[in-house]
Amino acid sequence: MSRITIPEIAAAPEGSQAALGAINAKLGRVPNFFRVLSNSPAAITAHAALNQGLGKALDLKTRERIALAVAAVNGCEYCDAAHTFTGHNFAKLSRDEIDLARQGTSADPHAAAAVHFARKVAEARGKVSAEDIAALRSAGFGDGQIVEIVAVVAENFFTNLINNVAATTVDFPAI
Repeated sequence: MSRITIPEIAAAPEGSQAALGAINAKLGRVPNFFRVLSNSPAAITAHAALNQGLGKALDLKTRERIALAVAAVNGCEYCDAAHTFTGHNFAKLSRDEIDLARQGTSADPHAAAAVHFARKVAEARGKVSAEDIAALRSAGFGDGQIVEIVAVVAENFFTNLINNVAATTVDFPAI
């Protein structure tokens, strides 16, 4: 049971209604995470802006792999379930790739470099080595992409923290 209220959409604060409507239009439903977040119009609006901006960063498969790796580091059951579902259904990641992403790797060398670095960023709270950055650059990532990987890690830390604090009830089907 969630430790923070999961309001019905109509009961959410007025300042959260536009964001909830946009999520419902995009997904056809409003997952519990967004309903928990809707308790604070400032938080749901900030998350929506970050998510929209980072939706233009990297590719969907890479963002989903990073989300899975960060959820594994932070032990976030809700985000693991959500990104297993979205990674499989939207990013078309195989079950094997989902499992590899949780471990911070991939069968694809380019993707492996990105998700390995992302997992290191999460584990080390950003205190990565010069060698970690050099390995990412040698895999073909430039400074802009390095910043985007770190930003996607940070976005997922935020969602992991909210869901771990709230103990958000998982509402994604098992894959």
